[in-house]
Amino acid sequence: MQNFNYYAPTRVVFGKGTENEVGKLIKEQNCKKVLVHYGGGSVIRSGLLDRVYTSLGAEGIAYTTLGEVVPNPRLSKVREGIELCQREGVDFILAVGGGSVIDSSKAIGYGLTNEGDVWDFYAKKRTASACLPIGTILTISAAGSEMSDSSVITNEDGWIKRGYSSNYCRCKFAILNPELTYTLPDYQTQSGCVDIMMHTMERYLNHSTNMEMTDGISEALIRTVMKSSRILKQDPTNYEARAEVMWAGSLSHNGLTGCGTDGGDWASHQLEHELGGMFDVAHGAGLAAVWGSWARYVYKDRADRFAKLAENVLMVPHDDTPEKTALAGIEAMEDYYRSVDMPTSLRELGIEPTEEQIQELADKCSFQNTRTIGKVKVLNREDIAKIYRMAL
Repeated sequence: MQNFNYYAPTRVVFGKGTENEVGKLIKEQNCKKVLVHYGGGSVIRSGLLDRVYTSLGAEGIAYTTLGEVVPNPRLSKVREGIELCQREGVDFILAVGGGSVIDSSKAIGYGLTNEGDVWDFYAKKRTASACLPIGTILTISAAGSEMSDSSVITNEDGWIKRGYSSNYCRCKFAILNPELTYTLPDYQTQSGCVDIMMHTMERYLNHSTNMEMTDGISEALIRTVMKSSRILKQDPTNYEARAEVMWAGSLSHNGLTGCGTDGGDWASHQLEHELGGMFDVAHGAGLAAVWGSWARYVYKDRADRFAKLAENVLMVPHDDTPEKTALAGIEAMEDYYRSVDMPTSLRELGIEPTEEQIQELADKCSFQNTRTIGKVKVLNREDIAKIYRMAL
């Protein structure tokens, strides 16, 4: 096993009606003015924003608002938020929404506390030294951004999707009420479940020795999400299943399932980020669409880990070789994706990149052929292009 440093400072307030505690939680932060940052109309139609404003008002907390965050959150909205917060004297950001809203909030927080262009951090030109404090009320179980150190933003200039990670952006608190996810369309629910599973599988499928404890947590998390997602397919207001998925989302991306590993592979995420940037697809669905092709391209380089996933998570019988067991596991995972109406190819995702677009995707993913991705198998630009073609 590898040495590790585990840090998860976010306070979690979990359960029914917990959004009504937001005013008291923010008051504890000793802030003067809050930006309430949110996405589309669902938080308005559901009455959630009104409950938030009531809670803030009860504690005498001043606030300003900024909505219309979209999936694959845009740099232009981040810059708009930075300007608004500077003008209004904001010293705390409350994200009301899913991963896109939280990631946008984190980027705004970086922009307010560091000089220069906030995109520099995502372009890896420099590192942040601070971030405005952030809290969140989660409405979508997926990204795990409520407890993670990461943020992903899309720059409309070239439609480049990039992530940046630092402990400065970790949320001070995360309010998790599973009831707030009841009204999600099934496609978003299932896409979110895939994203949660992938955050753990990226760490699980690695090239190091591993802790049995971490493996056991990871395997249980993936099995639980698969079981719960099938329940939600039939019963979208099943509180227990919603609660399992919501808590799994936080645990999958707060570092717990990476303790003692080499950090994991993450090639599938890098491949999907370029699809999200170019085609604006749902992140989890994009991951499902490329995962099988990536897995078949790399599994022989760590067949034992793929076989362990197959046996312990997907209940695939042990075959006479790890390679055969691993391949059966990949097929079983794709069968699961199909069972919850998630795509297993780019065409099923609704896109069909041309060869020219595949070359552009590979260029962007490899940073113009200046970097490789992945740990299970290190992938160069040519490998990346091959996987995109396989995924068609």
